[in-house]
Amino acid sequence: MTTMTEASVREFRMPDVGEGLTEAEILKWYVRPGDTVTDGQVVCEVETAKAAVELPIPYDGVVRALHFPEGTTVDVGTAIIAVDVAGGEASAAAPAQAAAPADAPAVAGEPGAPEAEGSGRQPVLVGYGVAASSTKRRPRKAAEVPAQEPAAAAVQAELNGHGPAAHAAPAPARAPGPSAVPTPAPAPGPSAAPVGKARPLAKPPVRKLAKDLGVDLATVVPSGPDGIITREDVHAAVALEQAPEPTRPEVPQPVPAAAPVPAAAPVTAPAPAPVVSYDAARETRVPVKGVRKATAQAMVGSAFTAPHVTEFVTVDVTRTLKLVEELKQDKDMQGLRVNPLLLIAKALLVALRRNPDINASWDEANQEIVRKHYVNLGIAAATPRGLIVPNIKDAHDKTLPQLAEALGELVATAREGRTPPAAMQGGTVTITNVGVFGIDTGTPILNPGESAILAIGAIKLQPWVHKGKVKPRQVTTLALSFDHRLVDGELGSKVLADVAAILEQPKKLITWA
Repeated sequence: MTTMTEASVREFRMPDVGEGLTEAEILKWYVRPGDTVTDGQVVCEVETAKAAVELPIPYDGVVRALHFPEGTTVDVGTAIIAVDVAGGEASAAAPAQAAAPADAPAVAGEPGAPEAEGSGRQPVLVGYGVAASSTKRRPRKAAEVPAQEPAAAAVQAELNGHGPAAHAAPAPARAPGPSAVPTPAPAPGPSAAPVGKARPLAKPPVRKLAKDLGVDLATVVPSGPDGIITREDVHAAVALEQAPEPTRPEVPQPVPAAAPVPAAAPVTAPAPAPVVSYDAARETRVPVKGVRKATAQAMVGSAFTAPHVTEFVTVDVTRTLKLVEELKQDKDMQGLRVNPLLLIAKALLVALRRNPDINASWDEANQEIVRKHYVNLGIAAATPRGLIVPNIKDAHDKTLPQLAEALGELVATAREGRTPPAAMQGGTVTITNVGVFGIDTGTPILNPGESAILAIGAIKLQPWVHKGKVKPRQVTTLALSFDHRLVDGELGSKVLADVAAILEQPKKLITWA
């Protein structure tokens, strides 16, 4: 009877609601233990590194337990809610029968709820599935070696060629020749498996760099997110290998006066440590997670991967603003969002059509430039959860009314915090409007994987030479940042000059289109 009850409990696991995301934060539960749920009913709202998403349950039943409270960050593949698909009778009988289901009325946050369906693959959402082994997190550190047999593990590691004792152990190992034979025979093989199972985490370019420099990744201390080895870690390992050489001449004891010499080196190291101080009584700590964490990681990666170049141009946009006012009165644009951003976006699309080589990305793994024959136009949007960059798919094919409609939907969805993860994937170029904050211009950082980003400054009434006379005109400054691996100065200048020319003479939208 108990077996049947346990078999009726289904565990709903955190799905990967984005593309390769590893975790999500539970923002809000819409159900409580004892509630009846139906297939397709939304049970909670979660926030990933991309956006907030509502999760529907894929079966009918009675909620038996919520494994995590609101505000908890949960790994993809972890069970978050238990549902008794047999109905209320089975769930009511379960706690009274045995100690095994005693955790049925589990309080939120207890991960010990029964996991009955450990076999096979459990469908979660349409298009998503979680393997039974997905709750197992891959090892991130190779130091998890059983402490019971240090000698056997050390010998096996030495035999494998990657043990720390590989440099010192050969001499003692050869002396006791007969005793060295039984050492591998006992079963250190299986016990030494943990030593080699943790493969260092690194991207292909980093692995190639390590190979070129002769660095064993197993000896490198990772500093990247989730234990990933970065280029800096490899260079640091090279520096460490070279560092001991000057210290060895100091080991011989010709003169103990070598003590003051090392004192010169530590002077630089301790300096940064005592600089930081905190006043907990007058400070607030905000955990970095969700969209803000993803944005921070992406910006750091972009800034230190793609060589940025930024160019600026100041342009008279008086005619563009007049055209905006005329379009607002046009019956074909009624009900649509018409503003300067719309015409600037259209101007950038025309400039990209005239200079298609800028619409590309850099494939580091294959060392290739990928030319793109479509434009997914990203629009940077500030939201309560942080900065996001959704993009308009195939913006190059849209008419002006269609582009205005797409912009309106994009902005409205972003403000509500309902931008789906798919809308933030696959962007090619981006526009960021810092002018709405009264800022003249800036040097924007590329969205990862994109080739260029255009910053729009504030449009202000300024004295300007127009037709030989100084007159008050509407003026703004544009800034174009681009990846100098993909875009040279000539190409970047042409694109920025074309955008400026269109905004100064909007009729070029017709002659250049």
